[in-house]
Amino acid sequence: MKKVEINGFTYNLEKNYKEAFDEDVFKELCTEYFNDFDYIFGDYSYDKLRLKGFYEENSKNVKKINNIKTLDDYIKNYCSFECRYFLLHKEKSRSK
Repeated sequence: MKKVEINGFTYNLEKNYKEAFDEDVFKELCTEYFNDFDYIFGDYSYDKLRLKGFYEENSKNVKKINNIKTLDDYIKNYCSFECRYFLLHKEKSRSK
């Protein structure tokens, strides 16, 4: 499983649909805003990478719109049909 380090955190690449993950492009767009999220989802729409954060179902910050359990609905309703996408899952401990 590919690991990615950014902003002091380590992420595991869990999904890479249609080889969507490009580490350089991801690191250009990923800001500290995403540090609190358990997952970072990226999809390509009109050749532009869009990022969205999701939480584990049991997180104190979770809402319906950012619950990882609703990811399939998000892809179906908010992403271009058959778009390329990826999902990164943050490891629990912060990297050094």
